[in-house]
Amino acid sequence: MKKESHKIPESKRTKCMVYTRVMGYHRPIESFNIGKIGEHKERKFFIENQCK
Repeated sequence: MKKESHKIPESKRTKCMVYTRVMGYHRPIESFNIGKIGEHKERKFFIENQCK
């Protein structure tokens, strides 16, 4: 099955704010300095299994 791609016109797009948890509080990624941005890109994401 082929996926269809839909292009949204620039006039209809909005900025998406991405937050991450840093040292116990949430902070927008766009406010990171260059070193923190590089560190964020190297993070590994995982999903924990739920305890039964």
